[in-house]
Amino acid sequence: MTIRITWARAAAAIVALALAGLLFAWSGVFNIAASSGHWKITDWFLHWTMRNSVRTYAAVTAPDDPKAKEGLVSAAGLFKASCASCHGAPGVPPLPVMQAATPPAPDLSINAREWTDKQIFWILKHGVKYTGMPGWAAKDRDDEVRRMVAFVRLLPEMTPATYRSLTEVPGGTDAKIATCAGCHGVDGRGRGQPDMPVLGGQSPANLRAALEAYATGKRQSAVMANAAATLTPEEMTRLADHFAAMPGIGGVTPSGSTAAARIDRQGLPKVQLPACSICHAPGKPYPVLAGQRASYIAQRLRNWRGDETVVDARKSQSTMPVIARRIPEDMIDPLARYLAGR
Repeated sequence: MTIRITWARAAAAIVALALAGLLFAWSGVFNIAASSGHWKITDWFLHWTMRNSVRTYAAVTAPDDPKAKEGLVSAAGLFKASCASCHGAPGVPPLPVMQAATPPAPDLSINAREWTDKQIFWILKHGVKYTGMPGWAAKDRDDEVRRMVAFVRLLPEMTPATYRSLTEVPGGTDAKIATCAGCHGVDGRGRGQPDMPVLGGQSPANLRAALEAYATGKRQSAVMANAAATLTPEEMTRLADHFAAMPGIGGVTPSGSTAAARIDRQGLPKVQLPACSICHAPGKPYPVLAGQRASYIAQRLRNWRGDETVVDARKSQSTMPVIARRIPEDMIDPLARYLAGR
């Protein structure tokens, strides 16, 4: 017997298959338990799809400079706090409960070799659906993503001793202070890292306000948001008082080019750029910049400026991003060096 296929019969078959699928989902027969794992064909298909997607989107959307050249301490600190429990770390196995996920997080000492820098950047920034891999927790902080790319790239060759040197500092018994010191140093000077600010000499109120802003998302940083999110108000106050009391910023006289001095003291009225000293001089309610690390100031200003290919109207209209975009690009480094006092 020959069955003639018509448009009506084809449509009826499609509807019947759709209804059968809905009935199967409604019945609850499909086992969604992570402990059941995937069929091999399902596991292969999902990973194949994911790899193809990462390859395509990374090639199109990831930046050409996806990896930072310095500043691994902050990335290592975030990795220790948020990533090592799933992926493990040099000398540190992943938590068994995290490895019971479906799919389990890969061992990056092996898996990192299989991806390009652009692909690692894309995965870190956007995450992967239907896995435990989240997207980056701070908008427009590609500088943090780049540092994590550099850190992940080193994992296949990293020794436990090197990992400990990046994430720990000797001395101290207070757990919260020790955690902060892992990145900021026991002296609050940032362990010489170019992306770390000098905390000593700032006002306790300013440091505490910064912790609150990171914890609530008012300030964007995946690293600092992760560190501040679990702090109690009392712990924020204690940490702010501890690091503010250390020697650091203070007694430094800005010096450098006359053009940078003019921006600091007078601003650039023609482009509606206010003077830095209006808000950032000692005694003002904002961070003191005189004596701050030049590399940190320059990095933050460039990050606030945002992508040069995006029009201003689509960028943040908050105070510092607007101010940073009004500073001439060729004056960012001279201004940072001037404020640092060297």
